[in-house]
Amino acid sequence: MLLVGLVCAALLLLGLYIRWPYFLQDVQHFIRTLKVGYRLSKYRETNYTILDRFLERVKTHPRKPFIRFEDETLSYQDVDKVSNRAARVFLQNGIKEGETVALFLGNQPAFIWLWLGLVKIGCPAAFLNFNIRSKSLLHCIQCSGAKTLVAAEELQDAVDDIMPSLLEQQVTVFILTESCERANMKSLKDKVSQASSEPLPKDVRAHLTLMSPAVYIYTSGTTGLPKAAVISHLKVWSICVLMCVTGVNSKDVLYTCLPLYHITAFIGCTAAIERGITIALSRKFSASQFWDDCRKYDVTVVQYIGELMRYLCNTPKKDNDRSHKVRLAVGGGIRSDVWRDFSNRFGNVKIVEVYGATEGNFGLYNYTGKLGAIGRDTFFQRMLISYALIKFDAITGEPVRDPSGFCIKAKGEPGLLVSEITQKMPFAGYARDLQQTEKKRLHNVFKRGDMYFNTGDMMIIDRDNFIYFHDRTGDTFRWKGENVATTEVSDVLTATECIQEANVYGVNVPGQEGRAGMAAITLREGQKFDSRSVCQHVQNLLPAYARPRFIRIKNILETTGTFKNLKGKLVEEGFNPNNITEPLYFLHEGEKNYILLTQEIYNSVLTGKLRI
Repeated sequence: MLLVGLVCAALLLLGLYIRWPYFLQDVQHFIRTLKVGYRLSKYRETNYTILDRFLERVKTHPRKPFIRFEDETLSYQDVDKVSNRAARVFLQNGIKEGETVALFLGNQPAFIWLWLGLVKIGCPAAFLNFNIRSKSLLHCIQCSGAKTLVAAEELQDAVDDIMPSLLEQQVTVFILTESCERANMKSLKDKVSQASSEPLPKDVRAHLTLMSPAVYIYTSGTTGLPKAAVISHLKVWSICVLMCVTGVNSKDVLYTCLPLYHITAFIGCTAAIERGITIALSRKFSASQFWDDCRKYDVTVVQYIGELMRYLCNTPKKDNDRSHKVRLAVGGGIRSDVWRDFSNRFGNVKIVEVYGATEGNFGLYNYTGKLGAIGRDTFFQRMLISYALIKFDAITGEPVRDPSGFCIKAKGEPGLLVSEITQKMPFAGYARDLQQTEKKRLHNVFKRGDMYFNTGDMMIIDRDNFIYFHDRTGDTFRWKGENVATTEVSDVLTATECIQEANVYGVNVPGQEGRAGMAAITLREGQKFDSRSVCQHVQNLLPAYARPRFIRIKNILETTGTFKNLKGKLVEEGFNPNNITEPLYFLHEGEKNYILLTQEIYNSVLTGKLRI
């Protein structure tokens, strides 16, 4: 009788597994999320910040390495003391609690201890992209409201270019050097080394709460000037804990080669504090140096974003490709084919895709390991988070609404991901930019008076309830009455033998509705553009409306610091051969080939003699 019962129970469990193979993982994820929510509520009640956690770590293991950078190692105690010195220098120079200080630095330990020093006196930092210059640089300083700028020594010339405007706006400039002879600039390192390293009293940050801004992190500005997203101390905790539940533990060494001014690398540092682990920091990403660094620092967890993993897969194969201790890779934006190639080549590294906009109010992560997915849409998740995919019109750039004025949920098709803005899931918006903040808010989405955050991302949910990234709304364009996803077209193009990278976008064609597809590409080393083969490839794999009508061959594709392709200038230049000196091709479907786009063909397209 007992045996029969056991057999029946086993069969029942087997049946449940066949019917709901991810049920157990869904339940485990639900429990983890509840625990995270409970922790955050306790932090909020006690006003417990990531700085408080850092100070605890200093007490429990003061000599444990916190930052390893090149041949330098700083313990938790070392970073605590130098951040105390920095905090005192800021106070001695008149910086008061709540005032913003802009950091214009590349990856180095000073980036982290300067930020901690600012938190110790209750001040937020504005993280400036060290690649920006002139108008963009000045704009970023202005929109953060910073009256103090700290810049790296190698960036003095960039500061010099905007110094007249900084003087006019009464911005104090520090250069991270031992001495500085330039007018209107002060050295900082010498002042820090001379200051006291004693702990600062808590009353210097008496008004700091979890809702206070911890940092301003800028959007990439791929199509316009960057916007300063307000990241509160509560949001720091929210994203930090999200990363920790992906599997990072107290024995790990975390490697980041992403720019610290970006949310991913910054949260990696705060997650390291939360776990009490070591950060192995690289000055910048180098595909050839990546695994050597991992071996040098005994790295167990790496961070990635965008195309970084593809760059690694494109390096020449080596006998020691699997000779490392990395067990976990956490990040976002990896393509399915790259995911597969990376796993096959570099060994048993668990990849965890995390999704979340810098300024967004919620996040997802792929806890099942499903190839290509960013998360799951489950009953449990909807109990905790109010989100939806809604229909979106690529022409108007607005959600589709029914006769009653409410948004329509997308089912079985790509939809715009939106998440409800509530007290528990706030959206802080952009610093000093109410107009752009309001653009991200959607009102009366499913009922009168509700408000949702517009992620700007198109997603799709499959039959098994897995969520996949589809495209950015700004990247999606409409041609021949159909929406074209640029990422899908890019993936198809880079699957050809000759194309290394592809940046896909839409261009206006006079007399035509919508925008025709165009791709700026780079070629693989030693390869020539095989026009006929590429044409056959896109005709086999893409519907007619999604095939790039124009292809432009470039030596290099311009990207942001986080590997996002820049499209604005390319869109503006269009497909006019008079304005483009690089090889330019036109899809001639009659000849089943991409042919050189001459002035004659260009004129025929403009006049409508040549249909596209």
